[in-house]
Amino acid sequence: MPAARRLKIGLSACFQHADPARPLFTGKTLQYVEQSIAHWIMSAGAMVVMVPCPTGETARGDVTLAHYADWLDGVVMHGGADVWPGNYGEEPLREEWVGDRVRDLYDLAVVKAFAEVGKPIFGVCRGLQLINVAFGGALYQDIETQHPGAQQHRNASTYDQHFHDIQIVPESHLAKLYPDTPRARVNSIHHQGIKRVAPDFVVEALSEPDGVPEAIRLQPAPGRGYIAATQWHPEFHKTGSDTLDDTAILEDFLNACELAKANPRVLARHPSSPLRERASRLLRRALARQP
Repeated sequence: MPAARRLKIGLSACFQHADPARPLFTGKTLQYVEQSIAHWIMSAGAMVVMVPCPTGETARGDVTLAHYADWLDGVVMHGGADVWPGNYGEEPLREEWVGDRVRDLYDLAVVKAFAEVGKPIFGVCRGLQLINVAFGGALYQDIETQHPGAQQHRNASTYDQHFHDIQIVPESHLAKLYPDTPRARVNSIHHQGIKRVAPDFVVEALSEPDGVPEAIRLQPAPGRGYIAATQWHPEFHKTGSDTLDDTAILEDFLNACELAKANPRVLARHPSSPLRERASRLLRRALARQP
């Protein structure tokens, strides 16, 4: 297929902040993507473009995230660092749970830019948490500490080989993608999770047996685009393994991108969208809290 006919999917950047002790790129800020998730999107024939943060101490020119949102067909929000609890009105319970406030501002701005032009957004792990917070939800800063009786959701030693079961919510959109799979096994690589689901979003999967939300989706309504996310990493699924096959999730997102491409700027006709206003307010509050 020629490049002109392929979907162009944005992938949010991960950050390594300037470090004078790093032997390579000493003192420089690095923005990068993790290989597995880029290859996951490419597996369906889409082209992947990292969406770099346009601000920072070396910023030049007039390119904005709005330019990327206008040009690309959708965006996937990467996994990675904790979300700063201040974004949902809490103080960090421990110093190591402060998160990455710089990346939060960037990610919030990416979500806002793509939501404003009706481009589909899919979140993975941190991406789910960031989307939930962006639209008014809250997180457990640490599931083990704050959710009595919760199972282990992260094992630093086994990392992507740590798994647990999920229950897919009946009648949900996710259930329609997996009609014969009321329960499934997924990887689990997170210590934070959803405590309060954002308004206008529905939970589509829950971890078993502790009930932590594992998938969310924006409820369909006039003027709303496609926004969905999973707490697990679908890109880490290996063909032939006993974990949930990722194919239907990826195809669903890319089909939404095709639809948005054929019907551009859906949300532009709804400038007073409450969802967009919530995201804008949170971004303004986060900016105001920065030192």
